[in-house]
Amino acid sequence: MIKSMTGFGRCQKDTGEYRLFVEVKAVNHKYCEIVVKLPKKLSLFETKIRNILKEYAERGKIDIFLSYESFTGKNECIQYNKKLAREYMECIEDMSEEFGIENDMKASMLARLPDVLVLEDQELDEKELWDFLEPVLREAFVQFVQVREAEGKRLQKDILNKLESMEQVVQAIIARSPEIVSEYREKLQEKVAELLGDANKVDPTMLATEIVIFADKICVDEETVRLLSHITSMKDTLQKDSNTGIGRRLDFIAQEMNREANTILSKANDMEITDYAIHLKTEIEKIREQIQNIE
Repeated sequence: MIKSMTGFGRCQKDTGEYRLFVEVKAVNHKYCEIVVKLPKKLSLFETKIRNILKEYAERGKIDIFLSYESFTGKNECIQYNKKLAREYMECIEDMSEEFGIENDMKASMLARLPDVLVLEDQELDEKELWDFLEPVLREAFVQFVQVREAEGKRLQKDILNKLESMEQVVQAIIARSPEIVSEYREKLQEKVAELLGDANKVDPTMLATEIVIFADKICVDEETVRLLSHITSMKDTLQKDSNTGIGRRLDFIAQEMNREANTILSKANDMEITDYAIHLKTEIEKIREQIQNIE
């Protein structure tokens, strides 16, 4: 299935003890660039998160944001800094003796002094936390892929419609080409007759040679055949059951199509063919813009 590189997904899980929020979004990019933003306590899982995402996406600039809260207090504890508290007490005792004032320091007062009591994070149970985190990640990634696939369907439909339009234009060029040669023959005969005053004096061999040279100059048979082949190839590629990572292939086909359209335009010696070739180039450019969104 065709996938767009643009996508969005999110998931939140709240167990009463933990709350985890995951958000993933992506835009177009030539390669796969992953940016993970997560709390410090979850940083040990960054590599695992990246590896899981690669199961769901191959290209795009992808941002992953995680926030995590624990309501149990299991991961935090109060630590008593004995060394610092002893230094505080020694300083206060020295002040009491030096100035002859009562030392009225109490434990509750000592505890309020800076850094005597500190709240520290305890080591997390890595397996328990990952077992909680992984399903939430995967749910967000699945939603992300679903959005990409839905957008991919719209891109596929739009490109196929443009290819159908291009095919009709190529067929019109094929039909018009013999008419140009025939019209040139008539104009040439009229011009020569006008100059010589008698159409019977025209050398048929010379006339035929001139017409052959002209026909060879404007002949676009090879270009139209190749262009139709590229259109068919792109249609087949778009309609395959498995289309993961086809963006680069489609872009290459579009480049080849543009090359053939340029050649047809350069050979055009007829306003109608010129208009057809310009229309082809316009449609190809639109297709290339759409292809830039495909994974």
